[in-house]
Amino acid sequence: MFESAELGHKLSKEEYATIEPQLRTDLLNTQFDLLEHKDFAAVILINGIDGAGRGETVNLLNEWMDPRHIEVHAFDQPTDEERQRPRLWRFWRALPAKGKIGILFGNWYSEPINERSFKRMKKAHLDQRLSELNRFEAMLAAEGVLLIKFWFHLSQAGQKKRLKALEANPDTRWRVREADWEIYEHYDRYREVAEHVLRRTSTGIAPWVIVDGSDPQYRAVHVGKTLLERLQRRIEFVRKGFRTRQTAAPLVAAPDERNLLNALVLDQPMDKKDYESQLEKLQGRLALAVRSEEFAKRSLVLVFEGMDAAGKGGAIRRVTAALDTRQYHVIPIAAPSDEERAQPYLWRFWRRLPRQGKVAIFDRSWYGRVLVERVEGFCSEADWMRAYAEINDFEDQLVSAGAIVVKFWLSVSDAEQLRRFKAREEEAFKRYKITPDDWRNREKWPLYEPAVCDMIDRTSTENAAWTLVEADNKYYARVKILRVLVDKLESALKH
Repeated sequence: MFESAELGHKLSKEEYATIEPQLRTDLLNTQFDLLEHKDFAAVILINGIDGAGRGETVNLLNEWMDPRHIEVHAFDQPTDEERQRPRLWRFWRALPAKGKIGILFGNWYSEPINERSFKRMKKAHLDQRLSELNRFEAMLAAEGVLLIKFWFHLSQAGQKKRLKALEANPDTRWRVREADWEIYEHYDRYREVAEHVLRRTSTGIAPWVIVDGSDPQYRAVHVGKTLLERLQRRIEFVRKGFRTRQTAAPLVAAPDERNLLNALVLDQPMDKKDYESQLEKLQGRLALAVRSEEFAKRSLVLVFEGMDAAGKGGAIRRVTAALDTRQYHVIPIAAPSDEERAQPYLWRFWRRLPRQGKVAIFDRSWYGRVLVERVEGFCSEADWMRAYAEINDFEDQLVSAGAIVVKFWLSVSDAEQLRRFKAREEEAFKRYKITPDDWRNREKWPLYEPAVCDMIDRTSTENAAWTLVEADNKYYARVKILRVLVDKLESALKH
C-alpha cells in the first residue's frame, strides 16, 4: 500500500517556484467561493508517520489560504472532560460549519493505530472500531461533509534521517519527542497496523491519499493539488445540482392495520391519592440513585417524545423535582437554528451530552429526523431511512461510554388531545402552550402514526429500549415514567 510513497518523489526548487504561486492563488479563490456560498463543509484529516511533514503541511495550508476560515484542531490525549463522554464527542465538537474548512490533526484514527501498534488493543477490537468509523464517515458524507484523508508516509530509513535532522537543528529539536523514537523502534509493527487501518477505511466516499513526505516541495504540491481538485469538483457538482442517487426499501404497514399505538389502552386508572403516594416513593428512590457513588461514574440521558399535549412537560417536572438542580439540564428541542443547520443533524445533540454524574433530559430529540422531517418532507426518504441506523449507532456509543439511555413515547387519544387543546386556549397562563402548528400537526396524525411505529420498531434496542406510555390519565403516565426510570437506573447501577 505504501510502495508508491517510497519511490523518493521529488520536485526541484525551480519546479516548485513555478507551480506554487498559481496553486496557492487557486486554493485561496476556491476557499472564498466555498465561504461565500456555504454549500458544504470540508474536513481534512492529517495522519501518518512522525517526521513526514504533517505539521509543516498544516502551517503551509494556513499560509496559502485565509486562516480565519480554517479551523485547525490538534488532538492529544483526551482530557478528563473528554474521557467522561463517548470517544467521538471531542471530534463532533470540532466539525466545521458549512463554508468552512476544518483540519483535524491527531484525529479519530490516531488512538486506535497507536493502541494496536503497542499491543494494547486486540485486532478484533480494532476492527470493531474501524467499522464504527466507517459508519461515522458515511453519515458525515451523507450529510454533505467533504472528507479528505491524508496519510503522510516515510520509509524507516527516511524517518530516521528526518528525526535526526530535526534534532540537529536547535530551532526544531523541540518537535522530536521520546515517543517519536519509540514509534521508530516499532516501525515495522506500526506500518503493518497502518496498512490494515487504511485498507479497512479507504472507501469510495472517503479514500485515503498517501503522500510521500520525504521531499517538502513534492509534499506541498501533492497535498495542495489534491485539496484543490476535491474542493473544486464538489463545488461544481453542488452548483449543477448533482446528487448521489439514493434509494430506500419501502416500509410496508401491517395488513390488519393494528400497530403499537392503536393497540394501547390509553385511559389507565389511577386516582390522586394513589398517585401522590407512589410519586413520593419513586422520587425518593430516584434521588438516592442519582446521588449514589455508582452513578458518579455514569450519566443519564432521558428522551421524551410524544403527541402534542401528551404531558411531556408535566412528566419532566416530576422527574426534576427529585434531582439537585446542579445535576441536570433540561434541553427543549425546537427547529434547528442557522448555526445548527450548517452542521450534520446529530451535531446539536452531541454537543449537549452530559458528563459523568450528570443528567440530560431531552424534551424532543434527535428523533425529529424520522418524525417531523419525514412527515413534513424536510429530508428525503433515503435520509430518514438511513437515520435509523445512525441513531442506533449514536445511542450505542452513549451506552458504551457509560450513559444510561431511557426513552419514553407518550400517547393520548384523539378526544383527550382535543380536550387539552381547548383547555389550553381557555387558560391565560397556558395559552403559550398551544400554537397553530399544534392544530396543524393534529390534522397530520394519520401521517405521524406510521412514522412513530416505524421509529419504535427500528430504534428500540437492547441498549436503549422505548417505553410506551398511556397518557390519557396524567397521574398514571407520570407514575409509569418514574417507575420505569427508577427500575432501569437501579438495575444499570448494579452492573
